[in-house]
Amino acid sequence: MSRRLPLPLTGVIWRLRHSPWQYPATKQKILASRLYFSPSLQQRHYANGYGGGPQLPGQVGPQPGEPEESDGGNGVSRTRVPSSGLRPTLIKMFESAATTMVSLFVLGLAGYGYHRYYKYLVLQKMENAFKPGDPVLEIAALGGAPPAVVVDNDDEHWIRLKEQQKIDAIVDGTDRGHYHLLIGEKGTGKSSMLLDAMQKVGGEGVSMFEAHADPEIFRIRLGKALDYEFHEDYIGSLFSIRGPRDTTALLDIERAFNKLEKIALKRRKEVGKPLVLIVNSTHLLRDDDDGRDLLELIQQRAEQWAASNLVTIVLNSDDYWVYERLKQYATRMEVLPVLDLPRPQAISALIKYRARYYKEEPKLEILEQVYERIGGRLSFLNQVARSRDMLHTCEKICRAEKTWFLNNCWILGEEMDDDVMDQQKYASAAMVLAKALVDQEREQGSMYSPETGSVLPQIPLHKAREIMTRADFIKDYDHINIFTIDAQAMVRADSVPMLNAFRQICSEEGFEGHLQATLDRISVIESLGRTREIVAKDLIKNIYHIQGRSDRGEGILVSVKGKTDDEKG
Repeated sequence: MSRRLPLPLTGVIWRLRHSPWQYPATKQKILASRLYFSPSLQQRHYANGYGGGPQLPGQVGPQPGEPEESDGGNGVSRTRVPSSGLRPTLIKMFESAATTMVSLFVLGLAGYGYHRYYKYLVLQKMENAFKPGDPVLEIAALGGAPPAVVVDNDDEHWIRLKEQQKIDAIVDGTDRGHYHLLIGEKGTGKSSMLLDAMQKVGGEGVSMFEAHADPEIFRIRLGKALDYEFHEDYIGSLFSIRGPRDTTALLDIERAFNKLEKIALKRRKEVGKPLVLIVNSTHLLRDDDDGRDLLELIQQRAEQWAASNLVTIVLNSDDYWVYERLKQYATRMEVLPVLDLPRPQAISALIKYRARYYKEEPKLEILEQVYERIGGRLSFLNQVARSRDMLHTCEKICRAEKTWFLNNCWILGEEMDDDVMDQQKYASAAMVLAKALVDQEREQGSMYSPETGSVLPQIPLHKAREIMTRADFIKDYDHINIFTIDAQAMVRADSVPMLNAFRQICSEEGFEGHLQATLDRISVIESLGRTREIVAKDLIKNIYHIQGRSDRGEGILVSVKGKTDDEKG
């Protein structure tokens, strides 16, 4: 046994008191002091196996329940060194397992609680998005421009459209059971009517956002309108819970619609009216697979919600292709065409505006000239009404429309290069259709009436494709606002200034010859592309026959006579 360090005096007395031999108290103190101050006695004392007193740090003492071993025959028992057993190991393993299980239980409970709270918070935020007030109305109010849609009262707006009452009924929830498509040319006041209807109800139960060609941007704008983050602010990964954001934009939009459906069910029980979701500028979606899939997803939800009076979806579009796509599966869709103002309303609006803001009453002859040049398009009337010189502004508008048409569709004539043939096919088809509209107007005469004003010449869509000999160009013309296609599939000039540009171009001297030369040049280039040249070389004396085979008919036979030696010389 290794030698231990000296113990304190009290510890030595305790050892003597509990040793096998009992000593009187006085003798215990004497022996204790001798043991404490004599190293040799300490060594003999511990060698005889006397028990220990209070255990000091670092010393190994007997454990409870451990057996003691005897030291020879002197009757002194000494503590046996404990052997390693299985029970302490099992106890430690059980403690570790219990600690781990409790930690996992607390972590899982916290994650589940956060998940439930987050789902509640998402629905609460989306419900707040349909309460009074809308960011679109706030942004529109900051513009300060005079609105394009108005009621009869002079204290309110300055133009009244007959479609406004229909849109008001849709937005306030009176007109239900359908979803709606607003279709019309750019600048006819569709968005302004929607904003005006939203302002009347204070934005309560209505949400509006702008569409975009990119599905990801469409997803973000939808989330902003619904106050839905698509789980981008979800921190469940801290609790080892996988978030649902790892997906495509289309699936995110579907999830947003699922949340919206829960809010609509709750609202129908409380209010009894459907929610209204407005998708503005739907024509900005691309006419490709992604755009068509997104439009189909919106239509499926619109049909389902219209049948159950949960949500009324309103789509606003400038292009015909959206209507053509929705028409295939539409059962509850209502189409609301928005056209230019008729002559009496347009002139009355100009008179009211000039009297209110410029304190003047323009002459009726000037107003007639304004209407003949720009028609009843609200965007053009707004520009003219705010200008000092109305006729000069009309000239600027007509010149801008003509420049736009020529920059996109002017023809190059007989001297054009074959590298631009595809673009010239596109341009010449537009010129042919513009000439057909002008010729139709000349044949039918002026269709002007004091009640409705000018009636633009129009051609059915299938006839327009026959005139152009192309079926795919007309949608592009509609998209760039050169021609327009209405809900009845009638093709006409996009506006009165654009029709005036058609008239000016077609009445120019030499235009028909220039157009015909361009068409002939396109035909020649296409013919050269379909022609194959065969060269016969080194033919001597004999006559050679070349016969072409064809799947239909007998083909052709060509005879080639070779040259003699005299002819070669």
